[in-house]
Amino acid sequence: MLTLFVLIAIVVVGAAVAAYAVFAPRRKAEHVPAPQRAPLAAQTGWSSAAGMEFGELSESARCDMIFAVAALDDEASQHLLEHALGDPAEAVATAAAHALVTHGHTDVVERFLATHPGERADRIAATLALLQ
Repeated sequence: MLTLFVLIAIVVVGAAVAAYAVFAPRRKAEHVPAPQRAPLAAQTGWSSAAGMEFGELSESARCDMIFAVAALDDEASQHLLEHALGDPAEAVATAAAHALVTHGHTDVVERFLATHPGERADRIAATLALLQ
């Protein structure tokens, strides 16, 4: 008998909650005007800004950026890759050289290595030879 009473109480409470959910007064939506935004301006000199920030990144972050920029394969990204050939970290310079060679700019890499002879240039050239 007690179980029947508890079951009926649960059904009545559930019906009351459902009725309140359906018939409860709702707040009217307020119309909020959209904020005024400045017009979108395209920035064509992104590579100069990226080049300035490039030197502040860690070595691994610079390598990541080299691989990301290499995928763009445009003139601005090629300029950044050429700049990265002179990076103090040999891994970054090698990544940039590999990206340039992969996209058909072998002459740029060969010219850079010829104008900067030494052990570092030899190691980069040997690594590129292994990667091809």
